[in-house]
Amino acid sequence: MLPESVDVVVIGAGNAGLCAALAAREAGAAVLLLERAPEAERGGNTRFASGAFRSVYAGVEDLRALMPDLDEEESATTDFGAYTEAMYHADMARVTEHRGDAGLIRLLAARSRETLQWMHAKGVRFQPIWGRQAFKVDGRYRFWGGLTIEAAGAGPALVDALFAAAGRAGAIVAYQARAVGLIAGDDGVSGVRVRQGGQTREVRTRAVVLAAGGFESNAEWRTRYLGPGWDLAKVRGTRFNTGDGIAMALAAGAMSHGNWSGCHAVGWDREAPEFGDLAVGDGFQKHSYPFGIMINADGQRFVDEGADFRNYTYAKYGRLILEQPNQFAWQVFDRKVRHLLREEYRIARVTRVEADTLEDLVARIGDVDPQRALATIRAFNDAARSDVPFDPNVRDGRATTGLAIPKSNWANAIDTPPFEAYAVTCGITFTFGGLRIDAEARVIDTEGAPIPGLYAAGELVGGLFYFNYPGGSGLMAGAVFGRIAGTAAARR
Repeated sequence: MLPESVDVVVIGAGNAGLCAALAAREAGAAVLLLERAPEAERGGNTRFASGAFRSVYAGVEDLRALMPDLDEEESATTDFGAYTEAMYHADMARVTEHRGDAGLIRLLAARSRETLQWMHAKGVRFQPIWGRQAFKVDGRYRFWGGLTIEAAGAGPALVDALFAAAGRAGAIVAYQARAVGLIAGDDGVSGVRVRQGGQTREVRTRAVVLAAGGFESNAEWRTRYLGPGWDLAKVRGTRFNTGDGIAMALAAGAMSHGNWSGCHAVGWDREAPEFGDLAVGDGFQKHSYPFGIMINADGQRFVDEGADFRNYTYAKYGRLILEQPNQFAWQVFDRKVRHLLREEYRIARVTRVEADTLEDLVARIGDVDPQRALATIRAFNDAARSDVPFDPNVRDGRATTGLAIPKSNWANAIDTPPFEAYAVTCGITFTFGGLRIDAEARVIDTEGAPIPGLYAAGELVGGLFYFNYPGGSGLMAGAVFGRIAGTAAARR
């Protein structure tokens, strides 16, 4: 049963909402956590995440504090480097084309490491992102792209650890409890209307934290705000992120903010279901494209696959795939790079073809002009430089020459059988438009003032990401601002 009143209501039980609930309980508030999903599907998009966190660290000792299982041999054979606040700022600015909210980005970077330490103390286990962010070259691993840390066990284990911590802390969790509106007036927010079991009830409260995700699972909103064709995108995660939190805040006078026509969207298996599958999780993603090429239905390349490290391009390339004829592409590789392909290329449910000749390969890949595809691959092979050493751990400058669409790094001729191709479409992760918040995670109204008692964290916060996204910054932002929001809500 829902309580009649409680100190703090948190709407949404993914990473951001759970961190908000933990922080509010830590500050002494009684907390009700509303999860729209049934218990078996709890955790929002976090449940489907790979678990990467982009955090500041000065070196291996900072990482040891988060990952005490990191042994001496692993440390001796690995170049972890360092990732400073200045590097964090620079990556966020470059990737978002200098449109991101500078104040929120500074706060995100400054609080990142201490927030991970706080989560670790709550029972979340972390580990290095072996295999996805570091390859072994000449006996040593070298991490690249500023991304080193992931939750052990990925999204499902992260969700379980945070729910276990919330349970120990005494937070009340209500499942299949959909918040449908805020009770708000001149004095701010005083309650939430909740639909559960066919009944709508009111829960009185002094503070509400909105952490209900973006609107990526709402086909109408996707088409309205992202543009024509976005109703055709697959949804990588939960089916419950339909923009409820944003809608109820706007109805209460909140200011919309951020890149409402932008989103995080990636290459996703063409035959994946319409929404995320908990049995597969993040396995439908296909992120090893920097080591091959992508071909559309016309048999042509359409993007520089090696423009940058994967975690600086993957979140925008889904949009480019959606813009191709029939909204799909094939990723093509040969045997030389097979060992570099990520684990998701080896799952049982994968749309894949293999052939011993290029002629046979282009005949087998479906819905593609085979003659043009073969000509595209041969032109690429002729243009790929062989005088620059291939190194997957750095931007190696091994580029093509003379092509209308270059490949700037990791350009290996596709000439060693067997050849493989994987069919991908667009998988949307989350939307970038949302609500304006301040440094205390208070939701700002259309007059520029905080709405008393209303806070927000996670995907429904606007202003952090524009056009693109540096890998690992979404979970990190959810945790940082979730913790800030929960603490501020409890103070009220």
